[in-house]
Amino acid sequence: MKILYSAIATILFVSSCSVTQQYKHPELDLPENYRTDLTLTADSVQLPWKSFFQDPLLITLIDKALENNHDLQMALKSIDQLDLLMKQAKLALFPTAAFNANGSRGWSSNNSLNGAMSSQFTNSKYIDDYSAGITVSWEADIWGKSQLYKEQARAAYFGQKENYAALRTRIIAQVAQAYYRLIALDEQLKIAQENVKLSEELLRITHLQYQSGQVNSLAIEQSEAQKKTAELIVPLSIQSINVQENALLILCGVYPDRVQRGVQLVNLLPQGLFNTGVPAHLLSRRPDLKAAEYDVIALNAKTGLAKTAMYPSLSLSAQAGLNSFLFKNWFDLPGSITKNLAANLTQPIFQKKELQTAYQTAVLEQEKAAIQFQKTTLLAVAEVSDGLANYKGSSDRLALTLERGLALDKATNDALLLYKSGMATYLEVISAQNAKLQNDLERNNLEQEKLNSIIDLYRSLGGGAE
Repeated sequence: MKILYSAIATILFVSSCSVTQQYKHPELDLPENYRTDLTLTADSVQLPWKSFFQDPLLITLIDKALENNHDLQMALKSIDQLDLLMKQAKLALFPTAAFNANGSRGWSSNNSLNGAMSSQFTNSKYIDDYSAGITVSWEADIWGKSQLYKEQARAAYFGQKENYAALRTRIIAQVAQAYYRLIALDEQLKIAQENVKLSEELLRITHLQYQSGQVNSLAIEQSEAQKKTAELIVPLSIQSINVQENALLILCGVYPDRVQRGVQLVNLLPQGLFNTGVPAHLLSRRPDLKAAEYDVIALNAKTGLAKTAMYPSLSLSAQAGLNSFLFKNWFDLPGSITKNLAANLTQPIFQKKELQTAYQTAVLEQEKAAIQFQKTTLLAVAEVSDGLANYKGSSDRLALTLERGLALDKATNDALLLYKSGMATYLEVISAQNAKLQNDLERNNLEQEKLNSIIDLYRSLGGGAE
């Protein structure tokens, strides 16, 4: 017993020195600024999404998605699971208690010691044994396992909460982009229908000139072909609108149906934009970066647990109950009372390097998670840089397209007037009309691209607070 006491004293002394490493924030070496220097507003801040988006119909759709989206619902269930595990981890090294009651009857051979003694003392060929008792056991937290369990569970829980926040921001962005895509398709349909009307007018005038002998049948055929070019866009736009409505409502967690929406993309630009800040701000804004770091923290705790598994463990147990070989005396007090107290010291010696391999594997997993955190941060900075470049590029191209559109509108109107008076050919009218159609479609795409770049920036900068 003295040896056991000495061993316990030695372990308690050694346990005063930590055997695990404290978590250290990985070095990220972030740049001071983004590659593209662009300030969207002078004095704005990160805005909640309900303030960032101005369209009430879009806000309704986002609300519906946040309530019904199945990916978000599953993420919430994962948070609930990890919440239970975190609460369980707080009780990791609490004492355990168990109640046990049993009765048995055994027949020993006549030539055995138990059989001979049984026949002498009980005058029977069998031995009964009845017992009931409570056993309490407890493992001494020598190496700080309890704290490591709690740290691991806590990091997993908060990491999942950040993953949920990142998913929520991504769903908001996806709904907004799907909504803007739908309005862009509406405008594409409108552009096609307007060009169909313009082509019909050109075809009507061409027929009149053909009847008066001013043009030949080739002019009619060319005008018909131009009209069909515009008409082909109409069913394609309608098809795309139906598919996009379905995709948008699936994001919202409801069955396909018609979607109410605004009128023009140009009127839907978010009015309250945001500061891009500096790359270091991403660490406090983006939930996916926080989640990646929580993963490193959890694995740091796991590494500590793997290391403590190689050290001695001390457990204490106490048992009190009732025992009798006669059923009638089972609950005879105090004669049937039994008690037991035990201390157990375990030191792994040879386990085929399993514990060392588990520890080395945990270290490598932690190092991989740290690298993944660095990679996630790198990609986050790149996403913001890409978003800034896309915003600036689409804005510049859209401005040029609008200027070209004004010129092409005038050219198309002038060509049609000149054609009516016989001062321009039908090919000049068709060429001007076709250029206008292509420019209008490109302008529509660029308006959508600009909106998407703003939403991408909003998401890549971490979104706004709720």
